[in-house]
Amino acid sequence: MSDGYLLRIGTLIRDARRHQGQTQSELAEALGTSQSAVARIEQGKQNLSLDMLARIGEALDSEFVSLGHSGPQHLRVEGGRKLSGAIDVKTSKNAAVALLCAALLNRGKTTLRNLARIEEVNRILEVLASIGVKTRWLPDSSDLEIVMPDKVELTAMDEAAARRTRTVIMFLGPLLHEFDDFQLPYAGGCDLGSRTIEPHLSALRHFGLHVEATQGFYHATVGEDTPTRAIVLTERGDTVTENVLMAAARWEGETVIRNASSNYMVQDLCFFLQRLGVEVDGIGTTTLTVRGKAEIDVDVEYSPSEDPIEAMSLLAAAVVTQSEITIRRVPIEFMEIELATLEQMGMIYDLSDEYVSANGQTRLVDLTYRPGPLKAPTDKIHPLPFPGLNIDNLPFFALIAATAEGTTMIHDWVYENRAIYLTELTKVGGRVQLLDPHRVMIEGPTRWRAAEVMCPPALRPGVVVLLAMLAAPGTSVLRNVYVINRGYEDLADRLNALGASITTFRDI
Repeated sequence: MSDGYLLRIGTLIRDARRHQGQTQSELAEALGTSQSAVARIEQGKQNLSLDMLARIGEALDSEFVSLGHSGPQHLRVEGGRKLSGAIDVKTSKNAAVALLCAALLNRGKTTLRNLARIEEVNRILEVLASIGVKTRWLPDSSDLEIVMPDKVELTAMDEAAARRTRTVIMFLGPLLHEFDDFQLPYAGGCDLGSRTIEPHLSALRHFGLHVEATQGFYHATVGEDTPTRAIVLTERGDTVTENVLMAAARWEGETVIRNASSNYMVQDLCFFLQRLGVEVDGIGTTTLTVRGKAEIDVDVEYSPSEDPIEAMSLLAAAVVTQSEITIRRVPIEFMEIELATLEQMGMIYDLSDEYVSANGQTRLVDLTYRPGPLKAPTDKIHPLPFPGLNIDNLPFFALIAATAEGTTMIHDWVYENRAIYLTELTKVGGRVQLLDPHRVMIEGPTRWRAAEVMCPPALRPGVVVLLAMLAAPGTSVLRNVYVINRGYEDLADRLNALGASITTFRDI
């Protein structure tokens, strides 16, 4: 490996470590080496084996070397181009991961139609395969078949894959009916600050689950307790609601869940549970009533609904490039507050008549964006639980605010780190002032400029930087884009079909 490559790789490792908020000592401890060795690696003065590169990538949740599978490491963007045409919204990432966990409830064959083929799904499939679950993609399709084994082998779980996704925490609800004593690796995923699992644990205690954190694992034991009163969630979270729904699905009694999330992925899970024969009342509200079944053994097919966060991403791409495009299959119920906010900023768009998603429930429209001047909103923009503005759509408002005349405050009260990542827009010309870990002030309009940027280690901010590069004249490079592939399927190719110029490449 040449000195030039070593220095470039060392720089990538240094930037990824800083994005993760790790010191050289902390990375050294994770790798079982010394701080001086990490310093030499980052300075390009240390030869590296493929094994060491893979270990560093796992420690930093970044891809420095790829063997035997496809997927870009970096993106090169020729910006300043207008987009045109129409694009379909893919099915929901967050619904996909919930449904994969819910398949653990079913002894029959589960077929998930038109599933998002993304890295987050791949990690979960690796975990499922390692514990004996049989999965296969049907030929020439995005349809996935899932068949449970006679006995789940949790001790054989692929820990590396499990630690790279936060979804593993949603195994607790289904597995508490299968085991009296089990353990799961600590959950990973995006780096968005401290994300406690206490709401999950306090809710699942109603089903006898008790969890202790021991040396990198959640050690779970299950007692004889069953719900005797309504379960009141301490936060209206999506994943905690899903976990309790899955626990309730295998209990024959009636479970009432209050302060439940009614967000899109929760509704998809409820519709799927109904296909399994579980009774779920109150879908779309904050009070869910579940009447479960001790055994579920049915052959079932289900199609998750379209992803409102991807729809918002594509709308932001149209806005930042000032391009008239049509976004088809938009789940309008989960975009109405966002569109109302954008109308206040002066956005003009057209909506088609409504039609129904393949799940038979979710309302869809086609949305055509009409380019025009935008102004900053009078009030700050902040998220709320559904039916409020979706927390995952908030970063795209930062990008849109950067194109508007005036100053906009973005208040991300949910996550400690994500507002900080929005300051990466300054590298491509944005005027972003960080007020504190939760708030930024954005001044527009922006004269975007090309730059080379390390992709933030959080999904939505990473896409925000990519979309800004589409508007920046010249050649930009976004490095280490694994996090984008966690949540978006073929995003670069699909944007290219609208007229963008994005190419993928690797350094080695």
